[in-house]
This record gives sequence, structure tokens and C-alpha cells, in this order.
Amino acid sequence: MAAQPTRSVLVGAASSETGQALSALLAQKGFGVHVAATSEELEARVSHADDDLVLAELAMLGDVEAFFQRAGAVAPDAPIVALVGDAEIQAGVAAVRAGAADFLRLPVESEELDYVVNKASATSDFLADAPPRSIVAVPQTQMIGSSPAMKQLLDTLRRAADGVATVLIRGESGSGKEVVARLVHELSPRAHGPHVKVHTAALPDNLLESELFGYEKGAFTGAINKKPGRVELAEGGTLFLDEIGDVSPAFQVKLLRLLQDREYEVLGGTRTVSANVRFVAATHQNLEALVQAGKFREDLFYRLNVVTLWVPPLRERPEDIEPLALHFCSSVAVQNGRGSVVLDVDALEAIRKQPWPGNVRQLQNFIERLVVLARGPRISGGDVQRELGRQQGPLGFAEASGLTPEVSLESTVMDLERARKEAESRAIKKALSKSGGNKNLAARLLGISRRSLYYKLSELGLD
Repeated sequence: MAAQPTRSVLVGAASSETGQALSALLAQKGFGVHVAATSEELEARVSHADDDLVLAELAMLGDVEAFFQRAGAVAPDAPIVALVGDAEIQAGVAAVRAGAADFLRLPVESEELDYVVNKASATSDFLADAPPRSIVAVPQTQMIGSSPAMKQLLDTLRRAADGVATVLIRGESGSGKEVVARLVHELSPRAHGPHVKVHTAALPDNLLESELFGYEKGAFTGAINKKPGRVELAEGGTLFLDEIGDVSPAFQVKLLRLLQDREYEVLGGTRTVSANVRFVAATHQNLEALVQAGKFREDLFYRLNVVTLWVPPLRERPEDIEPLALHFCSSVAVQNGRGSVVLDVDALEAIRKQPWPGNVRQLQNFIERLVVLARGPRISGGDVQRELGRQQGPLGFAEASGLTPEVSLESTVMDLERARKEAESRAIKKALSKSGGNKNLAARLLGISRRSLYYKLSELGLD
């Protein structure tokens, strides 16, 4: 039997970090990858190579309209997807109008890349000879921790997953709400169907509507093909609405109808479509306070708040820090080709003493840095203290937590929540000042994800 042909993807990335991340992600999905590091190399490759899909940072396209005119003349069958930052969303829309097949926000997430690949296969012969793929790959999810709080959460989760009612997952940023959402899907009768995630806080209303409900060809300028929405892609499965508390009041009306009547209209369409999906939503916001302030619809709140799962912050389950650290150490070592890396007892003790205001996500990022920077197969307490020391100061761990590495949770008698917010506010302001207002750089300086920074800005009233 002849081997399946390798499909080729061209990545135009001015940033080596972006190029490496996308190359690794595409390689995992079985694609051949070529990276163009300059605009000239990108255009030459588009003109003379036979790539099946092009992913290119917006900055590398130059005059967007002129680029797509030239690309359309020499490579009319290769879908080109623009890669944009959060501040370039409107420019991404303009790129679609100029001829791009779609746009993706950086950093690119696996499920969003799957969605674009699926769309490309529907509008060209891309993947025509490849075996069929699931739109969203669903891993076997683990929930690490044996604390009473986690046992109670898992017990409630199992009972909630069996039903069809809407599930609302609540908890602080970084506490693991997305893992809980995946587990609800995997333990449900819809586990065989897709699990599709929508970042409701990441897009303005007009783009969120088209992402959620899709659009017909000709629905607006630049809509040259029909685009299925995430609701349609989740048919027979689960639709995860992440950070539902950040949706604008205007769009809340449309969400209410979707959740209440299980119906929606495709943009540019003329008929009402039924939604055969299970809804799971998550938020770090205090929805009750938002309802009281008139910023969140009361009827939508009650429609969402059918079954609520509260994810405890890491400071309320310190006994889970050690198993989480061991799990992350093992998985990160494998992902980075480090073989077996072990955390010594004194290293675990030093890690256990930290308050981890950024919750599980902060702990995971910290362990990843330890593993990547480790000189040998063992990580000692000294290694942990040195890494904590690097992160102290105006932009580091100690500043963000309000504590020194030697201060334990048990010895803290102050109002930790108030102190955490004050310390986080100071650290974020300093990071933004040092980065010249660049939020992507500020997030990297703080050692958190860009999305976590946006959530913190909103939570602390700094946005």
C-alpha cells in the first residue's frame, strides 16, 4: 500500500519563538513544515513552492492587498491564514477581506489550528488525500490532587457529567477550570462527539458572533465562503464557553437565546438552526456582583447557573502542590526531551511553602522553567531557591505574591486575598512600565500567560 503523502505547511514567522512553536505543533499533527523567517523568503516560497497551507504573521505580508493579489496569481489554491496579535484583530479581519482564508490569534492553540485546517480542507484540496481527522483532538484528561476539596469537586463533576444540564465552572484564573470542562465532556454521554472551546473574552461582539454562529457566503464584504460556527462544529458534543463573565451586555442577549431555546441564526442566513450541543461555561468573575451592578443579565445568570462546579484555588489545597509538581516535572521532562528529571525532597518542600497566587498555571510554568534550566537529572532545593531568587524584585514571584521564599502559608496572618491583589497590582504596573505598555512582553516578564494578564487587568480594574 502506498504511503500517505505528507501535506506541507509554510510558516511565515519573523519571531523564531513563533516559528518554533508552530513547527512543533504542526509536526505533532503529522504535517511537513517549512519556516520562512523574512518577507522575501515567504513570498519566494509562496511563488515557487507547492505548499498546501500558509500561516504567516501579519507583519510579514507588508501591503496586505498587494500581497494577496500577487499570491492569488501564482498560488491560487493555497489557503493563506494571517497570524495576528490581540491588538491586530481588526487588521486580521481586513486581511480576510483582502483574500486570506482566515486569521489566527497568537499564540496559536491546538484546537484553533485544527479548526482552520478543517476549514481549509473544505475550501480546497488540502488534506484531500489524508486520513480524516477530528476537528478537536480530545486528550485523556487527568485531574491531579487528592485533597478533600478536589475529591468533593470530582464527585460533583461525575454526577453533573451524566446529565444534559448546562454546567457553570467557577474559580480563580489558573485554577484549572479548562481541565474541569474537558473532564465534564469526557465523562458525559457525549464523549464520542467534539469538544469545542470558544474564548468569549478574546473577541469583540461582531467577531464573536461570526465565530460562534458562522456566516453564509456574501454575508459581509470579504465573506467569500461559507464558514461554520463553533456551535455547528460542536454538534453532538460539548461547547465550552470560556470566561463567559466577560461577554458584553449586548451579546448576552444572543447567548441567552442560544442557551434557553437551543436555537440561533447563521450570519447572512434566513433560517433558524437548532443546536444539538451540551453547554459548559466558565468564569473567574463574581457574576452575582456583576448582576447587581447591571453588567450581567440576571436571566442569563440563572440559565447558566443550573449546575455549578467550584474549582478551589491552590492555596486552599496545599496538599495537592506536591503531586501536581511531580506530575508537571515528569510531563515537562518528556515534552522537552529531558528523559527522567526528579525533584528532590528539599525541592518539593521549598515548592510546597509557596502561596502560588497564580494557582496551578503558575506552578506549572515554574516547574517547566526548573526542568528546562536543570543541569542534571535532579532538581534540588537550592535550584528552587535560585529560581525563586531570579524572580524576586519588581517583576518576580516574591513581588507578585507579597511573600519571600521562606514565608510559609501557615505563618501568614494577614488578609492574603487583599495582599495578593495589592501585590499583583504593583507587579503588573511595574511590568507594564518596564515593557513600555506591551502586554505580551509584560506577561512574559511576569511569568504568566497573556490571557491571564488580561484577566488580572480586568479583575484589578487596571484595563
